[in-house]
Amino acid sequence: MIERDTMKAGVVFVGGGPAGLSGALHLTNLIARHNTAVAKGENPGQPITEQTLGVDMVVAVIEKAANLGDHSCSGAVIEPKALAELIPDYKDKGAPIEGEVKSEGVYFFTRKRAFRFPMVPPQMNNHGNLIVSLGKLVKWLGRQLAAAGVDALTTFAAQEVLYEGNRVIGVQLGDKGRNPDGTPKGIFEAGPNLLAKCTVFCEGPRGSCTKQLVKKLGLDDGRNPQAYATGVKEVWEFEKSPLPNGRIIHTMGYPMDSHTFGGSFVYALSGNQIALGVITGLDYHDPLIDPHVLFCKFKQHPFVRKLLEGGKVVSYGAKTIPEGGYYSMPKLKGVHYAIKSGILAAETLFESLSKSDFSPTQLAKYETAVESSYIVKDLYPPRNFRALMKSGLYGGMLHAGLMTITGGRYPLDKIVIDEDHKDMRKLLDVYPSGAPATIFKYDNQGIAFDKLTDVYNSGTRHEERQPCHLQVDTSYCERCAEEYGNPCEKFCPANVYVVERDEATGKFQKLRIDFSNCVHCKTCDIEDPYGAINWVPPEGGGGPLYKNL
Repeated sequence: MIERDTMKAGVVFVGGGPAGLSGALHLTNLIARHNTAVAKGENPGQPITEQTLGVDMVVAVIEKAANLGDHSCSGAVIEPKALAELIPDYKDKGAPIEGEVKSEGVYFFTRKRAFRFPMVPPQMNNHGNLIVSLGKLVKWLGRQLAAAGVDALTTFAAQEVLYEGNRVIGVQLGDKGRNPDGTPKGIFEAGPNLLAKCTVFCEGPRGSCTKQLVKKLGLDDGRNPQAYATGVKEVWEFEKSPLPNGRIIHTMGYPMDSHTFGGSFVYALSGNQIALGVITGLDYHDPLIDPHVLFCKFKQHPFVRKLLEGGKVVSYGAKTIPEGGYYSMPKLKGVHYAIKSGILAAETLFESLSKSDFSPTQLAKYETAVESSYIVKDLYPPRNFRALMKSGLYGGMLHAGLMTITGGRYPLDKIVIDEDHKDMRKLLDVYPSGAPATIFKYDNQGIAFDKLTDVYNSGTRHEERQPCHLQVDTSYCERCAEEYGNPCEKFCPANVYVVERDEATGKFQKLRIDFSNCVHCKTCDIEDPYGAINWVPPEGGGGPLYKNL
């Protein structure tokens, strides 16, 4: 039995992204104002301190990355209202805004041509919103939190949820210094137990602890499973930007086929940089689809290739995106929704701390607050959007148009969807005459970089002498080769899964897992057709080192 130290906190936020940092910052500010009022005699209550709570820390944030923002990756264009609510003077405090959206275009791509929509669809209108690097924004939020007196605990991954019965009492932090076989090294450090009066899980898409919670407590009962997409993104730098400040572009069509949901973006950043990426819905049918290859094909399109002339890649990243919307909550999408959800959680928790009341009735006020906020107001009308798009690009656009015209009243009923990987079809169903050759030619010089080159551009690093954090039931691999063609090789945007085949017959021999390449996108955990891959956190501090993503 491993002996573990114990730390105690009033509230623990698991995950140092926009939701966790916003929640921790707002809660810290509410407590500070409360304590000032108590000290002045303006409030008859008790101060909220380590001493009054009997803890080591009132508010704690734990983050698995080496630094806040290292694992943060998003488009990103955000609505400013949540940020303004959290920090009204965010501009004066130097929030890293890349630009305000001043012009935008939506295009439909064929293989060689680009057709601009005569108008921007209402649901895609971003005029006046903010272009940001999520990584920069998260680092800045971390500095605001530190200025308020709370330093995030980086390099600490939450490994297990701790319970008393069905009540969550904290998390066990990951061990450090284990050999690949799990035995302790001489430098072994047992992860401590971090206990809390309330634990807030804000791990981002497909959080490892959140998965445990959902399964144990039935949090998805009566809800659709979350629907995901994988976003693959690069930042390019130029002597002179090909796009004016505040310009954003969205595209649909090529390189997606008509049965695959997805789209692309190009955003002007500061410093003569642009961000561009492709988002691929993970409910696709064709097991040979490769989101990274789709991104490369997008860059090779004449419209995009012209934009990239004279530029160079400075950063690469990939991340899954929750797209299920209202019917897949409590998982929320959108950076400004994440910030707002953190604010609402903080307000509920401040009341809990003030009353020393962490009962289900008290904590349920969070759900009520979300339901009455603009989060649900925004998400409810298009609640069936993602499900409607399962009918293909053209049918989906027609249904989505009817949904928009009717204000969400079409269709009348909730459309039930299944987990994304269950939409993947077998090779013979997609290619009855035999699967085509799928070798894509990378140039590795100007436009299309192979996965290993892009992994290098992501700054990813792991301690290689540790247990593999990708727990794979390899008993399915040979069967998967016959039925699906080992899609793990393709859907992983970081070349983690490598199938070794017989040179003469091409038959499957074994699966090699190069876990040190992993960019923590979680695509494999979602998309394996047998659900045979379980992503768990590696040693804290490992993973990508994203720049400006």
